[in-house]
Amino acid sequence: MFRRSRPVVAAGLACCALTLAACGSGSGSSSSGSGGGKVKVGLITKTDTNPYFVKMKQGAEQAAKSEGVSLMTAAGKFDGDNGSQVTALENMVAAGVKGVLITPNDSKAIVPAIAKARAKGVLVIALDTPPEPQSSVDALFATDNEKAGELIGQYAKAAMAGKTAKIATMDLAPGVSVGVQRHDGFVKGFGITDSDPSIVCSQDTGGDQAKGQTAMENCLQKAPDINLVYAINEPAALGAFTAIKAKGRAKDVMIVAIDGGCTGVKAVKDGTIAATAQQYPLKMAADGVKAVAAYGKSGTKTSGYTDTGVNLITDKPQTGIDAKDSAFGLANCWG
Repeated sequence: MFRRSRPVVAAGLACCALTLAACGSGSGSSSSGSGGGKVKVGLITKTDTNPYFVKMKQGAEQAAKSEGVSLMTAAGKFDGDNGSQVTALENMVAAGVKGVLITPNDSKAIVPAIAKARAKGVLVIALDTPPEPQSSVDALFATDNEKAGELIGQYAKAAMAGKTAKIATMDLAPGVSVGVQRHDGFVKGFGITDSDPSIVCSQDTGGDQAKGQTAMENCLQKAPDINLVYAINEPAALGAFTAIKAKGRAKDVMIVAIDGGCTGVKAVKDGTIAATAQQYPLKMAADGVKAVAAYGKSGTKTSGYTDTGVNLITDKPQTGIDAKDSAFGLANCWG
């Protein structure tokens, strides 16, 4: 199990690939920045294949069009690819962006590149995942990931109805703040600590479905009586389910997760996942673009943390736990 110090505020997740991509201009009325012409906004996501980041890019494109700004985008080759994000950030600064929205692949390693951008007057806003320290950026627009973890932890505790829990945690990876925050929130919501004997296995999955399956296979070898699985995201949860089903235990192991993608919410609807905590990447990116547009047009500079919201999604509600059903989740999902 990994442990890291937690940043002041939590923020959201999803995991996959990063290719320096080129840029689309938002249409709409032209708005001038200090250099003349349209204000330029940069968006750098962790990957360009994960539906979470596809939705984030969509939100940025829609906002760029409505705000009349030009949008440059980049993504990386794989989750954790800090080098590509550094290159993308440097290229965007050289191209004259007024601000950059970034979901850091490495919360600490990206900080020097962010500092250089800010020193040149570029507004840098983290989306989804905070850097460490969080003060490295001007602002953070994100899910409160610890709260998301707490929601599914509280739900799982209530749904266990007094049964002795044998918990497997399908975690993210060392050095990624969002994974730590979600994990910490889950154990807090369940009312235990990491040293509690009810946690019988912990594995890193990278948020990947295939790795989630392998991790769960390892846990089931170590502790065949596992009856509760916490998963960092829905791909890891679905991978775990595959391993559990192969052991003939699909009906007696409860799985809870975080993200709220359409595939994950459908898994809640069909009973594969008991509950998930839904976050809203489109809103993160749209709000970020609007903030950079305001900075470019009027010099108004956003700061601090903006919570973009989270809801527990389940079709098996528990007394005292606020939740929305899968119909709400499907109406607000991504992917």
